[in-house]
Amino acid sequence: MATVAKPHPITPERTSAPRAGPPQGQSWRPQHLLLAPHRLGFALAVLLLLASGVWWALLQVDRVTGALGLSYAMSPSLGHAAVMSFGFIPLFFTGFLFTAGPKWLAVPGPEARALTVPLLLQAGGWLVWLLGVHLSLGLALLGGLAALLGLAWIVTLFGRLVLRSQQADRLHARTVALAGGVGVFSLALMLGAVALEASDVASAAVQTGLWGFVVVTYLVVAHRMIPFFTSTAVPMHDAWRPFWVLWVLLGAVALEVAAVWMPMLMEWIGGGSAGRGARAWMLGLGLAELAAGSVILWLAFVWGLVQSLSIRLLAMLHLGFLWLGVSFVLAGVSQLLGMRLGTPVLGLGALHALTMGCLGSLMLAMVTRVSCGHSGRPLVADNLVWTLFWLLQLAVVVRIGAAAQGAPGWLVMAAALLWSGVMAVWGLRMLGWYGQLRADGRPG
Repeated sequence: MATVAKPHPITPERTSAPRAGPPQGQSWRPQHLLLAPHRLGFALAVLLLLASGVWWALLQVDRVTGALGLSYAMSPSLGHAAVMSFGFIPLFFTGFLFTAGPKWLAVPGPEARALTVPLLLQAGGWLVWLLGVHLSLGLALLGGLAALLGLAWIVTLFGRLVLRSQQADRLHARTVALAGGVGVFSLALMLGAVALEASDVASAAVQTGLWGFVVVTYLVVAHRMIPFFTSTAVPMHDAWRPFWVLWVLLGAVALEVAAVWMPMLMEWIGGGSAGRGARAWMLGLGLAELAAGSVILWLAFVWGLVQSLSIRLLAMLHLGFLWLGVSFVLAGVSQLLGMRLGTPVLGLGALHALTMGCLGSLMLAMVTRVSCGHSGRPLVADNLVWTLFWLLQLAVVVRIGAAAQGAPGWLVMAAALLWSGVMAVWGLRMLGWYGQLRADGRPG
């Protein structure tokens, strides 16, 4: 019988030496972005996050009012889905993984300068992609190819760190590296499908990248870090993260990847008729998603959701993870209610519970925490961040409501405006930190 690897025990961080005084003249300088990998990765991610958020909000305003008269060279929905899945999130991943990853693996990590070109290829490529949505399909593909090159470059660099490591426990890092490979493949498939005008395949490729790359990376980091953060902040709460929990979470992701392609496969095989097979699939998928959602909601409470609520920054992490369970439950209900119609009734609602609710909330919480710690600031969510977090939750609820049948079209616009406003206020503050020296005078 094969032995199962046991997770390493988690020990609290040691108390560090006394901190030096704050540096004189806290001016913002571009060269400060090269002092640490997280600075450059996070800064470019924030810029792309702001640009894509404002772009989508303006597009929704134009859809409702017609005031801007925008024209399109390709599907704006596909443009939006691609940049929200493959755009700013991998840039945040890079900043985090090349800061925490070398510590996980006990290997030296690259300097920020070594990441500059692939990060700029991704950020610049996605800005060109957004322009191409309106101006030219060829321009969009050119931007997408630049982003693909940058992503493949980063995934290769991280894979080399994993290969160099001699740590016994490399499961989390290996899974992240494999997920990065899924992301590269999915983005390449999407660009090929766009070039061939195969919109259904392009959409499926984006969703494959979302689940197989983005969500997997989030889950791996959550499995490793949320119990650790909770155990160090909440007295008498142990860090509980057995590997079988990670396998269950990854199994739920594999189910969703299969769900992306199954309707298309059944259509190809059945010649376009839904039939009993499609309804049976929806029934099985809906029940499985309800089961997965129930397990994730249970896990959220086991990991200390209730205990975390008294600590704002920790509560943000736990509430973000809670949205993952809610998204699975919504997806299951959507499948079961839609069996008679042959299509899910709240599909976009479940999707945005995942993307805006889970991924957006965890992004806000984790990036804030890392940025506070690595800028020499207290690890707290102040009143501004706490308010922005709850405005984000409101945006999620509005967007889920907009997916209901018969909902007014302006609800999508309202959710987009809320999202872009929250991210603008939060992102501009973060940008200010990344270009300044640490407040405690330490290097990095």
